[in-house]
Amino acid sequence: MKTADPTMARAINDRLALDLLLERGPLTAPQLRALTGLSRPTVSDLIERLRAAGLIEVAGETGADRRGPNARLYGLVAGRAHVAGVNLRRDVVQVGVADIAGTEIGVVSRPLSAEPDLVQVIASAIDEAGEGRVPHTVVLGTPGLIHPRTGLASDSGVRGGRPDLGTALAERLAAPVIVENEVNLAAIAEHRGGAAAGRDDFALLWMDDGVGAAIVLDGRLRRGASGGAGEVALLKFGGEDFCCLLEAEVERDLGPEALADMIVKSVFVLVAVLDPGLVVLGGGIGRRGGEGLARLVADRLGAISPASTEVRPSAVEGDAILRGAVLTALDLTRDAVFGG
Repeated sequence: MKTADPTMARAINDRLALDLLLERGPLTAPQLRALTGLSRPTVSDLIERLRAAGLIEVAGETGADRRGPNARLYGLVAGRAHVAGVNLRRDVVQVGVADIAGTEIGVVSRPLSAEPDLVQVIASAIDEAGEGRVPHTVVLGTPGLIHPRTGLASDSGVRGGRPDLGTALAERLAAPVIVENEVNLAAIAEHRGGAAAGRDDFALLWMDDGVGAAIVLDGRLRRGASGGAGEVALLKFGGEDFCCLLEAEVERDLGPEALADMIVKSVFVLVAVLDPGLVVLGGGIGRRGGEGLARLVADRLGAISPASTEVRPSAVEGDAILRGAVLTALDLTRDAVFGG
């Protein structure tokens, strides 16, 4: 079996220590030794190496009467890099900026005019939310299909939308921009800290100003060959597209029972084809319906599906799409700055 060379071993140890500081906050050298199992000299070298690289710093001391290196608390240099997440809706753009530790710096929402310069609007919102900081990476969520290889977006219905939005924004910001389907980003947020936390397989049914689904199997987000995985909006029931059946005006006129009857038609398709074991009801309709709507859908699903499936409402606080965009940007930035 091939063993790691010294350079690779140092990189692995460095990332292990940095991930522990992300998870637990500032730690002393003895705490790092206990948590990593590394020797005293190895941890000492690691600390000096990370300090020299500007990745960690002394963040205080433990014990009022203690002095010396073992009493020092080492923490991440949170300002080493920043990220931006963007939730691009049909008539509004929402931006969040965070430091590399994941601490929110600012959030900005901007309405879109009839014919906006979308690149300028987004760049300006990122600048405001980040208080002038240049982001290391930007992840932008938008409706529509995003081709997995080209990153080009289909017609999303967003005011001022363009297929090359990611490329144009990257040129303006001089930073990498990743464009992703917005429901996929919401699924990432649910997987990390929402209703699907700890689950390797689930489907998110998103019901808001747009309708769609995201699919996670074996712990991986599945996009499909052309980015179209989960596009349930165009399923036809009684000659009508599913997205039309769940417009906001229609929802207001339906009682919970009738709404569940409608939703379960789409959920059954996801379950029959994918057998995800869990379906999360997200977007405004899913959140407003809560546990009551989830139970009604689960009861109806159980009567027609042979596959046992849980149904839960979204559990992500706030804007799930924006949260997923920031989390994705943090993953990419940490791999680039800390070493992947």
